[in-house]
Amino acid sequence: MKKGCILFFMLMSLLLYGDFSFASERDLPERVDIEADSLTYESDTETYRASGNVIITFDGGHIKADDVILNRMTNDVTAEGHVFIKSGKDVLEGERARFNIADETGIISDGKVFFDRNHLYLRGETIEKRGGATYFLKDGQATTCDGKNPDWMFTGKELEVTIDGYGTVKQGTFQVKGIPLLYMPYLIFPAKTTRQTGLLFPRIAYSRDKLGWDLGIPFYWAISENADATFYQRYMDKRGFQEGVELRYIIGKDSYGTLYGDYLNDSIEVSDFGEYDFLRRDWKESHKRWSYYLDHETTFKSGLYLKTDIKRVSDRWYFRDFDSYNYYMANYEGSDTQKFNEVSFDGDGSLASLNSTVRLVKNWSLFNATALMEYTDNFQSCSNDETLQRYPQITFTGMKQPVLDSPLDFELESSYGYYYRTTGYRGHLLDAYPVFSLPLRLDDYLEFTPSLGLRETKWRSLYSGDAAGEEDKNGSREMYNIGATLSSEAHRVFDVGGQIVDKIRHGIRPELEYTYIPNVDQDDIPDFLSEVEETNSLTCSLTNILIARLKNGDGAVTYREFLKLKLSQTYNIREARRNPDGSSKARRPFGDIDAELEFAPFQYFSLDADAKFDVNSGEWKEINSRFDISDWRADSLTAEYRYTQDSVEEINLSLRGRATKAIDLMYILRKDQLGNKTLEATYAVNYHKQCWSAELSYSDSPDDRRFMLIFSLYGLGKVGGLAGELPGW
Repeated sequence: MKKGCILFFMLMSLLLYGDFSFASERDLPERVDIEADSLTYESDTETYRASGNVIITFDGGHIKADDVILNRMTNDVTAEGHVFIKSGKDVLEGERARFNIADETGIISDGKVFFDRNHLYLRGETIEKRGGATYFLKDGQATTCDGKNPDWMFTGKELEVTIDGYGTVKQGTFQVKGIPLLYMPYLIFPAKTTRQTGLLFPRIAYSRDKLGWDLGIPFYWAISENADATFYQRYMDKRGFQEGVELRYIIGKDSYGTLYGDYLNDSIEVSDFGEYDFLRRDWKESHKRWSYYLDHETTFKSGLYLKTDIKRVSDRWYFRDFDSYNYYMANYEGSDTQKFNEVSFDGDGSLASLNSTVRLVKNWSLFNATALMEYTDNFQSCSNDETLQRYPQITFTGMKQPVLDSPLDFELESSYGYYYRTTGYRGHLLDAYPVFSLPLRLDDYLEFTPSLGLRETKWRSLYSGDAAGEEDKNGSREMYNIGATLSSEAHRVFDVGGQIVDKIRHGIRPELEYTYIPNVDQDDIPDFLSEVEETNSLTCSLTNILIARLKNGDGAVTYREFLKLKLSQTYNIREARRNPDGSSKARRPFGDIDAELEFAPFQYFSLDADAKFDVNSGEWKEINSRFDISDWRADSLTAEYRYTQDSVEEINLSLRGRATKAIDLMYILRKDQLGNKTLEATYAVNYHKQCWSAELSYSDSPDDRRFMLIFSLYGLGKVGGLAGELPGW
């Protein structure tokens, strides 16, 4: 009897175990604990009966019911009365359950199933499990909302759901708070926890001036374990059909990549004769527009890898015409921390150029070799003929290291490059620049490091173009530079004694750097080689750093550098010694003051800024700053200010505030202060609940106005449409 009871409860514990899939005897859990008011066994029919507060506990879950019957001859199980089954975080409830352990099928009456991974609830008069992970419901409901009265749900006379696949509804409705809003004779919706082939939710928008109605219907194809693809079908009623495809692949353990391309026969007519020559166009007929992108990396062995980052577009207007939405904006990711980190650049309308690179890299412990091929598309020029390209450029770098066992240090920068362009100087360039230094410690307070650099540069170039009088330039340049650095560092620890901030360390580092480069004749260098100016200068800098020691609630200690301020200025000795005559300008040996600030006193606040101040004119030459503040409610404000004297002055604001628990307000502003015009103003309101959200936005820019309504059903996806229109399904 004891063995029979144990077998019975072990079989019972497999009810819908793991995605509610029945299992065979070979999958039995190692340990099962049983509680029941009574337990009997009928040997002639091999039937076990447990009744009265039945509780079966097993590794990963438990079963509760009033009564349970198991027939060992047929493997049929019946559970009645307040049936509750939990496996992992998934839950099944019902009044009566009949199932067969062997073929993994069964029926639950007046039942409810909850799948944690996609937060999906299924309710039905009857729920039939048809094997695997497929469920058939009569008079069923599906939702991702909590509670007895969900905010939204699909209902249907018949409802079939395959977990990790799709659900279908026949003769159904879409209901909000129990009120039918849409009648759906037939509907397909996703019920995925891993990638599956199928249609993705559409994207619907309206652009008044550039695109008109904008509809995108992507299709996802899970090709294999090592590859998948997304096909983008996009219709713009002012331009036509754009077709695109993205392929992501893994070739072996250390080789992977993303390939994307799109094509559009653009039917719009454009006559643009603005202030910039490079943007002027007069299109009276269709134009073929395209783009492609390849991000690939292969690691051959430790320290040796190939990296490609290739992106091309058909014309300089591509990102300006599609700045409301394009693949590159939608998949932009600023970091580079993992595979398939998406696009490395933001494809908006302000993009000035596009660089494509292929590099082969070999790293050693103290040396690095890189072979680079680079092609640049210049969007601020009528022609790319004068844009300088590098194919190839080979660099060999040596990190600072001791020379044998001596106190002398050595480092190296060297390169060979072939620079090409259709019009202008092009040719070969070889450069070698070793630097020797001797770090010395003076007592415990001063560090003194003299250095000597030797540079050899050779070039061979020829001129290609229509300009008369331009001659080929061949030659070499030999030069040296002498430098010395004198620095010190002092710090003091302040005992704050706060509950979180225990101590603060203030460090201050003054530094003097002397640089001398003699005058070298460089009249015959080609324009793809930078001139090295004669220098005799002294640079003074002062760096302040504040580091806080933080105490966690469990007594652990962490450190945070919350302030770094660096000020520096260069004194030009050569300029100070210059003897001005009556017609020359007055001596101005003091250079600009450079300031760098990083300030992050706590988690929700940060300020980064750099600036350049001209002490001679008393004017700011450059200011770049970014201010971020947020709170635990997800309210946030980001403010950016960019200024370059007589060139750029921009203000960028991004504000998100939580008006109530369910409503967020958003505002984005990009303003050109120099041209006194607004580049973008976006207003948005987002209403969100536990299982859905709706976002209404309006954007205004100099060349377009856009309305968009995005409706999101959490766990299922998004649908979007024009404000005032009913979302499409």
